[in-house]
Amino acid sequence: MRRILVACQLAALLCVASRALGATEHVGIVKSLSGDVTVAREGSVMKAGPNLKLFQGDLVQTGPNGKAGLILEDDTVISLGSNSRLAIKEFAFKPNEKKLSLVARIYQGTVSFLSGQIAKLAPRQVHIETPSATVGVRGTHVLVRVD
Repeated sequence: MRRILVACQLAALLCVASRALGATEHVGIVKSLSGDVTVAREGSVMKAGPNLKLFQGDLVQTGPNGKAGLILEDDTVISLGSNSRLAIKEFAFKPNEKKLSLVARIYQGTVSFLSGQIAKLAPRQVHIETPSATVGVRGTHVLVRVD
């Protein structure tokens, strides 16, 4: 009986550890912010701070007096104005494995996007989605406003 209990505890520990290791692949950071900025992740909302790691699926939201500057792992720079919401739906930056992809969804607000390495290496793999259109990024700088 004791062996079964120890085995169950070990299995649970391994499960938690493997989940934690998978979550260590962040896609970027919050580089700068002012005012109200939050990040929604896996059903919970947290107040953003400088150098907060961002993960695929995160939703970054600014309040009426908020602004945020994000830097992704491929050197993409995203700036959010006040009352903005942006989700990082998909991000893959593994050039050696030829896995390159960036899909960001702008739900609301003003967002400036300065493309990084993914847009240079695989421009057709970078997309910015809005409620009414999808923008394929072929240049280096895009400014989008969604009301």
